[in-house]
Amino acid sequence: MEKLKNRLRVLRAEKDISQEVLAKAVGVSRQTVVAIEGDDYSPSVMLALKIAAYFGKQLEEVFYLEK
Repeated sequence: MEKLKNRLRVLRAEKDISQEVLAKAVGVSRQTVVAIEGDDYSPSVMLALKIAAYFGKQLEEVFYLEK
């Protein structure tokens, strides 16, 4: 079964930003960012696009499918 994975922790570390800063920038709670980073929650397409845009990345550079 495929699972949606992401590189949020790595990207946040590269930009030296907190979960709170990212959450405010994309309009969600810090808990939502925690859940996405922990692969406990798959974001909507709109939220995934906002996150990718925040980091200046293509969607596939932030989110990917793991088999």
